Amino acid sequence: MVHIGNDWDEKLGAEFQKDYYLKLREFLKSEYAHGPVFPPMYDLFNALVYTSYADTRVVILGQDPYHGVGQAHGLCFSVKTGTKPPPSLQNIYKELEGEYGQKMPDTYELTGWAKQGVLLLNTTLSVRGGQPLSHRGQGWEILTDKIIELLDQKSSPVVFLLWGAPARAKRALIHNPRHLVLECAHPSPLSAYHGFFGCGHFKKANAFLSQNGEKPIDWLKP
Repeated sequence: MVHIGNDWDEKLGAEFQKDYYLKLREFLKSEYAHGPVFPPMYDLFNALVYTSYADTRVVILGQDPYHGVGQAHGLCFSVKTGTKPPPSLQNIYKELEGEYGQKMPDTYELTGWAKQGVLLLNTTLSVRGGQPLSHRGQGWEILTDKIIELLDQKSSPVVFLLWGAPARAKRALIHNPRHLVLECAHPSPLSAYHGFFGCGHFKKANAFLSQNGEKPIDWLKP
């Protein structure tokens, strides 16, 4: 039914057989048939495709995908090459430039982070075009909560970056003391100046990974 192509298939195989997911699947069939829905159907699980369970060292939680044409491709905050970066992503780059004192490259497709072990996970994995949060409450949250719970069970350290109230609400799912949870405001223009800018999360994440014998993320190579 769902083939991711790495260890997530075994970790999540039982979830894809449960009633809530089967109902979600039927809902998605109807939504894609009447469209537009983003991301494209075959990009829905890209966060898991690019970043295996074993390789995950950092988790960034988004809310739901961008709802404009040509933007979402299954990685939270990321947009396809050639697409104008949305304001939240621009602010993420501003924070990185502030932390590292270097200009970020003019690429906004974050697959480079994903391939380094940064799981770019939205809590809802699809959205109706032009209608933010339109697929909320259909079952995605059950699946993505399960993903967070599985990552909490990892024996190797993981950094969870929780930006904004919806992501910070997931703090309750993370209990393992070997992990690091960093929380702040969302990078959207409405809240970035209320705690996101100056949070230092990217350097803090790398310091924690290095202290625990893990390779840091090259955040300057998205």
